[in-house]
Amino acid sequence: MPDQPDPAMRVRLDRTLCDGFGICAKHAPGYFPLDDWGYASLEGNGRIPAADHDGVHRALLDCPVHAIIEMRPDDD
Repeated sequence: MPDQPDPAMRVRLDRTLCDGFGICAKHAPGYFPLDDWGYASLEGNGRIPAADHDGVHRALLDCPVHAIIEMRPDDD
């Protein structure tokens, strides 16, 4: 029986909540670069490959203002 593909993790960043702590950029710098003022943005379309789930999930959990939101499959 073939393995089922791992469903892609999807996230979005609510920039109105971001307070510029930069924790997300420490855990997943390729996905959460900081602008000139230290606020995060989301690089790409929010789909996270399985190899990068751990860092992005850690960024999501450690964000003190909960600005990173994991999307459910039906949240299109």
